[in-house]
Amino acid sequence: MYRIREVDGHDDEIADTLLELHRLTFLDCAPIPKFDHGHWWLARDETEPVGFAGVVPSTHVSNAGYFCRVGVLRKHWGRRLQLRLMGAVEGRARLNGWCSVISDTTDNLSSANNFISAGYRLFQPPVPWAWPNTLYWRKLIG
Repeated sequence: MYRIREVDGHDDEIADTLLELHRLTFLDCAPIPKFDHGHWWLARDETEPVGFAGVVPSTHVSNAGYFCRVGVLRKHWGRRLQLRLMGAVEGRARLNGWCSVISDTTDNLSSANNFISAGYRLFQPPVPWAWPNTLYWRKLIG
């Protein structure tokens, strides 16, 4: 049984766990985020951390959260954990009073399909912030 809980990224032990999960899921393909900024979640199988997610205030879209990271250990893929983590992020965004959650994917079909399954829509930001082949996602929640 998987459990997802919001955690305190300021806590050194939690930050170390998030860092380890980031390294295991992203390898060296993405910069390490600041875990003491925004809101973070851990997914656990019993006591073992198996996934994580984070959202920060968007610097690109007003009154929105930027879904900055989600990672699930490969052994636990196919169990809807990314979708459940996305739901947790959306719940926090509502509590924060944000009108939407935005994100992006680049060359990641699994994540793109999860955004579609979770009700996100493609959008074109006025000032794109990533690569030319990046897909931008938005879900209105307000």
